[in-house]
Amino acid sequence: MTQAVRSMPEQEGASPRAGRQYLWWTAIASFALGLSALLALPNQTITSKYVNDLYVFLDGAHRIWSGQVPNVDFHTSLGALTFYIPAAGYGLSGSMGGAMPVGMAIVILLFAAVTAEILGSRMHKALGLPLAAFLLLLVAAPANPGERIGDLTFAMFYNRLGWASLGLLLVMYLPRLSSAGSKAVDAACASFLVLLMIYTKITYGVVELAFLVFLATDRRQIGWTALALGIIASSVLAIELLWRGGLNYLADLRLAGENTGGLPTLGALGHVLLNNLADLTVYALVAGMFLVLAPSCRHLFFIVFCGVTGVLLIEQNFQRAGILTLGPSAAVITQSLLKAELSRLQRKARLVLPLLLAFLLVPAAISNASAVAIHARYAIAGQGEPMPLPEFSRIRLVQTWSVGQYDYFVQYNRTLAEASDVLSQFGARQATVAVLDFVNPFSAGLALPPPVGDSVWYHWGRTLGPEYHPPAEEMFAHVDLILDPKWPIEIWTANGMRDIFAHYIARHYDKVRETTNWRIYRRKA
Repeated sequence: MTQAVRSMPEQEGASPRAGRQYLWWTAIASFALGLSALLALPNQTITSKYVNDLYVFLDGAHRIWSGQVPNVDFHTSLGALTFYIPAAGYGLSGSMGGAMPVGMAIVILLFAAVTAEILGSRMHKALGLPLAAFLLLLVAAPANPGERIGDLTFAMFYNRLGWASLGLLLVMYLPRLSSAGSKAVDAACASFLVLLMIYTKITYGVVELAFLVFLATDRRQIGWTALALGIIASSVLAIELLWRGGLNYLADLRLAGENTGGLPTLGALGHVLLNNLADLTVYALVAGMFLVLAPSCRHLFFIVFCGVTGVLLIEQNFQRAGILTLGPSAAVITQSLLKAELSRLQRKARLVLPLLLAFLLVPAAISNASAVAIHARYAIAGQGEPMPLPEFSRIRLVQTWSVGQYDYFVQYNRTLAEASDVLSQFGARQATVAVLDFVNPFSAGLALPPPVGDSVWYHWGRTLGPEYHPPAEEMFAHVDLILDPKWPIEIWTANGMRDIFAHYIARHYDKVRETTNWRIYRRKA
């Protein structure tokens, strides 16, 4: 009888916690399944901007299904997961049109599981569920942050994934609401987020790793953070044993760093601050209230870390507005203050904090939700102009009310159609093709065997330059035909590649055809 009485409080304590977790998992899983279905079920990719970036991911997916390994068989300064995600989508959907939507649907479901565990153990549902929706919409949205509603693109999806994973990791600054939580689960969630970005876009992974080290200085969190760091280290070693591309990955990153230059200039940082002045001002108000009501050196470091790393990350992205560490950080601050029930926290402050938080979260959430809905509408209706290469027929270029780059890419598609016709006349079904431009869409778009030793992405001043670039002997070693565009998608890249590789091409290739849009070279016998 005594044992039964003693066990009742434990059961009563466990039941609310179990019910709480069930609520979190149900709400977040339902939302994630809805987003995944909207993206994946139409099995179409809709885009209105940055088609060349989309082709980079599809080329990588095609290479992987052709048996190639990133950073082993081809160069890339982007992490291997940047290509394995669309490769998984391509494998499940069976079409290049489904590669990105289905691949991102998989990521959404994985991210939702981690989100439910982290937010459900640390935040009140009134704050945590809106933040979960914000983060999941950020992962799902086929749109570049800070751009106009209607600009649809899967380009630079790694940045959206980076912002979301970093935002979720910031929530782990909060201690668990219940001490009964599992340190192993926390460590698994944190290591998943860090490893995801190390092998997708490493700048986010480095920032996340630094934040994890900061968390390890907190005695309350040292247990799970030390375990997470151990998991990350052992995982990197295990991945390298299987992949054997880690040193090449670092070499490609170093090459990109040599071409992009050093630290950002004061002028560039000034533009970031001006473009995001409203968000930064609101965040400063929230942070100021936090430091006044709960002064702490750790809190100050947390605030500075979120603001500074957010500014530095957006500066090195192709993104003008939307420092997306500020919203999750403000949510952490709000949760900390409302949970503390400080006597100095006046009723007005309790009303102001959620309003300021809404200012940071709601506009971006509405924009991302609109992008998902618009993409689903066009995909279900089958609207837009299909891409001219056969394997890309389920990728459609649309013109929304935001004109964007539609006319530019319509012209680009015409050049691809012309090149496709010429390649078919050559009977080049087994030929390897290279393009002196930003990306080569022909290997994936025509189901040709991809070259070995080249890159999926050329960008003048980013991945190659006049002094730092892969050697021609390596890039063109397995290339049968070189296509030189007269109307390239990225003029500086095309001009630069012509200059630095002109002598090699002249020695090893003959010009065999010139059309309205292309010069075509074939390797000499």
